[in-house]
Amino acid sequence: MLFEFDRISPENRYKLLVSTVVPRPIAWVVTLDLEGRVNAAPFSFFNAVSQDPPVVVIGIGGRGPGRSKDTAVNIRNRPEFVVNLVNADEAAAMNVTAIEWEPEVRELEEAGLTTIPSVKVKPPRIAESPVALECVKHVTVELGIDRSVVFGRVVAMHVRDDAVLDAAKCYIDTPKLDLIGRMHGRGWYTRTRDRFEMPRIAVSDWRGQAEAAE
Repeated sequence: MLFEFDRISPENRYKLLVSTVVPRPIAWVVTLDLEGRVNAAPFSFFNAVSQDPPVVVIGIGGRGPGRSKDTAVNIRNRPEFVVNLVNADEAAAMNVTAIEWEPEVRELEEAGLTTIPSVKVKPPRIAESPVALECVKHVTVELGIDRSVVFGRVVAMHVRDDAVLDAAKCYIDTPKLDLIGRMHGRGWYTRTRDRFEMPRIAVSDWRGQAEAAE
């Protein structure tokens, strides 16, 4: 079935994208507004896109025509933020912060969460999150009057101690983090426990297999 995006509505484009580009990691973003109030909100249009420089990207939609979300406004005014990753234990709390709260509401308090000061940036990180990436805005690409894509340069990362296998070699016990991701629709998520290993194939091995089969 062919779907030509210039012939369908934005709502249907969204449904197609989120139903097929899965699973998507969740960026639980903490920012500060101009008054210093903490804001936290999750975004699933998110991923790591570069290691040198270390850069993550977050797609931030709008509240409505011409109405940017608080996260976008805060990063525009104060170009620092923290991306916290979400594990299964904190899924319900993350969902509370996804509510369309008024700007003055403290989402983290509503969700029963606490914060820890960051090291390199002013916004704090979520204490309950197993991984936190302190970021400085690299560049923002505006996608219209209420949507933007933020590229953030990672300046520091915090990983829960019991998930670090070897700090010197930066080996992480990824399964122990028990991270979750977004799936299709508005309420579906997935765990990262179901996985399989498939080693990469060297060119010489592939050619050797082909010659052996002849």
